[in-house]
Amino acid sequence: MSSHRRRWGPIKSLLALSPVLIGAPLFALRQHYALPEPLIDLTNPLTGLPQISESRILEVARLLSEDIGYRTVGTYEHALADAWMVKQAEAIQKHCEEIVKTSGRRLECEIWRQEGNGSHRFDMMHKRLYKTYVNLTNIVIRVSDGTDSGKEHAVLVNAHLDSTLPSPGAADDALPVGVMLECIRVLVDTPGWSPKHAIVFLFNHAEESLQDGSHLFSTQHPVAPTVRAVINLEAAGTTGRELLFQATSEQMIEAYSHVPRPFGTIFANDIFSSGIILSDTDFRQFEQYLNVTGLDMAIVGNSYLYHMRKDLVENIEAGVAQHMAENALALLQYLSSDLSPLPTLTQGYTRPSTVFFSTVGHFFIYSFTTAKIIYALLFLSSLVLVRVTYVNPAPAMRKGRSVWAEQAKGMGAVVVGVLGGVITPNLVAVIMQRVLGKSMSWFSSQYSAIGLYGPPAFLGALLSQYLYGPVHERTLFTALLLMQSGIAFGVQMINIGSAAMPFLSALPLFAVLLLNPIFSADASEVSLLTYALGQIFPLLNGVLMMIPVIEVFVPLTGRMGADAPADNLIATIVSALGALAVPFTIPLAHRFGQRALFRGVILMSIVTVAVMAVFSMRTPFDAMHQKRLFVLHLENVTTGEQHLHLSAADGAQDLIH
Repeated sequence: MSSHRRRWGPIKSLLALSPVLIGAPLFALRQHYALPEPLIDLTNPLTGLPQISESRILEVARLLSEDIGYRTVGTYEHALADAWMVKQAEAIQKHCEEIVKTSGRRLECEIWRQEGNGSHRFDMMHKRLYKTYVNLTNIVIRVSDGTDSGKEHAVLVNAHLDSTLPSPGAADDALPVGVMLECIRVLVDTPGWSPKHAIVFLFNHAEESLQDGSHLFSTQHPVAPTVRAVINLEAAGTTGRELLFQATSEQMIEAYSHVPRPFGTIFANDIFSSGIILSDTDFRQFEQYLNVTGLDMAIVGNSYLYHMRKDLVENIEAGVAQHMAENALALLQYLSSDLSPLPTLTQGYTRPSTVFFSTVGHFFIYSFTTAKIIYALLFLSSLVLVRVTYVNPAPAMRKGRSVWAEQAKGMGAVVVGVLGGVITPNLVAVIMQRVLGKSMSWFSSQYSAIGLYGPPAFLGALLSQYLYGPVHERTLFTALLLMQSGIAFGVQMINIGSAAMPFLSALPLFAVLLLNPIFSADASEVSLLTYALGQIFPLLNGVLMMIPVIEVFVPLTGRMGADAPADNLIATIVSALGALAVPFTIPLAHRFGQRALFRGVILMSIVTVAVMAVFSMRTPFDAMHQKRLFVLHLENVTTGEQHLHLSAADGAQDLIH
């Protein structure tokens, strides 16, 4: 009996692989949603030292968002928040002076209530806007050792006090305001702590009005020229870990590596820098007018509530404030210490040339130069491995091809498979939108988009392989390795740090191909254990990458505009990131022959039709995932005519909810 006939069939093979196929995503989900235990006590009961208290942060968020309420620029509530913040600053200064008087520590807390007028240009959605503001205020607190040298180089921490209609702004941005106040308390109350370099806390009072407050500080405040780096704290959601989505220098990325719970990737940095996401923060003003580097971090989970009435403390997930505050505190402790890179950042802002990503609790960082070297080594090693270990396929499939001709055929199969896996979900998206009239039926449950577009992605991949014809299984493995390692090297050579994505998939593939002869007696065969070991890290990293992307983009489609192709965007995201997460789908499709492949096509066709039927019965919106409408009432005072205009912020054919 041949070795091919001794192989397990598709069902047994998938059952054998199920611990990896189920376990890796579950582990990734657990890692993604891991948050610290929220603390109540202001001091650690074991050490007696001050500690971050989430309870205290949420008290601030509740006071600003619920007791004071909507803090739209220019309103009475906006003035109340300004007066409250001034009192907090004065209390901090008084407390700081008492500590210095009793302990003799080298510590100084200075406060300013900045007030001024100004104007600036603001480019948005390919439009040019000129803004003018009058009598705008900021509250600024500088914590230093009191010496001129200690104030020469400073790190700026920013959050905004104002909110936008119709949101009370508990997360955006009252929570980061509470985080900053809590960091000040812990730093000042820590016995013996004295900053080598100053920390400037900016509680700016006009971010939602197109960043007027940060512009006022950057262009008119006397301490602005001392700022060497900025940490911007934002929120576009209410759950999960805050995401580092902009990092603009190697020094600040290295500083971020000191936080206890890092969560950021060069992939997120590249996406935001590309302008695909039509959003912006105060970080823009600091870059433009202070010419400084920095870190931009935001809470992004459950951004359905972003700028909505339900942005309340009750909807902020437990542990979110603790996570942001502990990371921010660690950054400030490092950047104000003797080890701080601030004195080296006097040359201003330059684009980073650093690859960084966090995975399973670890933060990795290396330069573009290092990336080019290791990616080139992997690509060259892959070429050597493919050539040295090449075994001619069965004569019936050989047709006289050389090793590289065989690899070219394998690459063709991979390319066709990826295209099929992306095109088919997009066809489903078009049918759901244009034919069934059920656009965005996945909106109210962000991960349900995987349930709708995942099956057609597999269908497209399997159908394309059936039409492409038989290819030797091992050839597909080696072709996949050459493509991924080659793409990683080529993309990195044009200085795009997201080349780390294919690299992280190619590296384990290279390793398991080296080990495959140990697992398989026949050098031309691929062991099922090779599949299992090689799929662990691509699936783990792929899911860890897919989760935050879906968390950002699915709710974002609810405010992208009625003309945005929301269904096709989400279909493309699910299928493209899915291809990175399960790269062994195409080799596995050829493992069992054309008959089994045809059965797989039939099965996935049935599943695809079934999920389309299920999703066609769903409505996109509910109480916690609301539709955004713009209402315009016009009255002609001359004729008395009145008009009511409704406009949706999304393309769903549903104005009921």
